[in-house]
Amino acid sequence: MSNNNNAVYFVSYKLKKGASIPDFLLAAEKLNDEHISKQKGYISWQQLVDGETWVDFATFETMEDLKSFEEASRNPNDVALKFYSFINLNSCKGHHFLVERNYQ
Repeated sequence: MSNNNNAVYFVSYKLKKGASIPDFLLAAEKLNDEHISKQKGYISWQQLVDGETWVDFATFETMEDLKSFEEASRNPNDVALKFYSFINLNSCKGHHFLVERNYQ
């Protein structure tokens, strides 16, 4: 595998009981606009949902960029804390992937 491949952070989670989905999505948009989209190597962030299970699918140019973003996220700012306040953190399951091939 080449380290020139894009990298994806894939994390599944559930929202806290009673969480407002519209408010959660506003918090996510604010987090993306004010922080995530400004990180080195950022390409995109997709939010997926299936019933009660949500997935964040964030793509970065390289695994190094992804790991740098993840390291910086260990000290969340107020916008990130607002986003996290909607999530049942015990339900989070994250994985890192390299994009081997992309069909569009």
